[in-house]
Amino acid sequence: MDKGDSTLGFVHAWVSGFSKQFKTITVICLQEGAYSLPPNVHVFSLGKENGRTFTPVGSVLPRSTVGRSRIRYIKNFFTYIWRERNNYDAVLVHMNQEYVLLGGLLWKLLGKRIFMWRNHYAGSVLTAIAAAFCTKIFCTSKASYTAKYKKTVLMPVGVDMELYRPAGAVARIPRSILFYARIAPSKRPHMLLEALKDLHAKGVAFTASFYGSPLPNDIAYHEGLKRTVQDIGLSRQVRFAAGLPYLEGPQVFSAHDIFVNLSPSGMYDKTLFEAAGCECLVLACSADFARLMDKQFSLPVNGERGKGVGEKALSPQRRAASPRALRTEEFSKEPKPNASSARFSFAQDDKEELALKLQELLNLGDAEKLALRATMREVGLKEHSLSALAHRLKVELSR
Repeated sequence: MDKGDSTLGFVHAWVSGFSKQFKTITVICLQEGAYSLPPNVHVFSLGKENGRTFTPVGSVLPRSTVGRSRIRYIKNFFTYIWRERNNYDAVLVHMNQEYVLLGGLLWKLLGKRIFMWRNHYAGSVLTAIAAAFCTKIFCTSKASYTAKYKKTVLMPVGVDMELYRPAGAVARIPRSILFYARIAPSKRPHMLLEALKDLHAKGVAFTASFYGSPLPNDIAYHEGLKRTVQDIGLSRQVRFAAGLPYLEGPQVFSAHDIFVNLSPSGMYDKTLFEAAGCECLVLACSADFARLMDKQFSLPVNGERGKGVGEKALSPQRRAASPRALRTEEFSKEPKPNASSARFSFAQDDKEELALKLQELLNLGDAEKLALRATMREVGLKEHSLSALAHRLKVELSR
């Protein structure tokens, strides 16, 4: 629980928003930092902030040290859920199914209803076991691994639109492109660099900023991206910056023209709607986002709607190699936005389409961009605000 954390700072905003809907909230977190929450919220840490949290590059913590830390966390976990048992009626576990696996049986014996928020394209038999303990499962994407369960409920993403709004003192940089995520192969910044290379070859003017920090295992990947920028001659157009605290996000989104999100369907990143809230145009390969925005922004092609995002045929080899490909195919049977015409979506891993959509957005007139920005914020505010999520959560936990 740390309002300044670049990745999980939103949780602080969530808890603050949820506190308006519930009499009391007891938070158990792995690690605590700076927070300022209402008096009806009580925070307990498993204690990671008291141990060694940083491992120098190239060094490895002894297994005995890691083991002792985990034992301490588990001991604290059971201490809190037992000691506080009279202070909560239901349990909401966010993303970490391990907590359900650990505490599920005890919570069941105590008569607590268990709810799990898990939004990711990947899963395993452990996910299924955790799901069996749950009254309901929450996710935001129809392509999430957990979307297949009958007890799953689709929820708003939950972005604090009061915080994520255009920063009045920040000037938007014309023809600027933003990548804003942890630097990791799964986030696909290399795909954006390939698209930028194509734009540069066509003589399209732009600047691009990559905001994000790598985990220790991805430092080499990060350095490789920087070398790639030099190799393809984009050192004047592209810059890298470290990840920022959650509260500083609005200044970055407000300073850029277009935000590109390359996370695959099934994740539905909050940054999509954080950017939209700041009226930064969003270009994403998420089928969920494409379908939502298609209601407002799709363009006809010869009077007909084309195939949707994710509807490209899957080869037998790819189907055999990737279980997720099967889920993507099933997902694509639903009506989809017109991938060839939707301004704000592109097919996953299609750098040519990404480059084309970027060029089209960069070349829009100022008046048209202004209107699109306002509409995009309006859609995010209506569908995926924190207030919408807090209200929906109250309803679902009360049923």
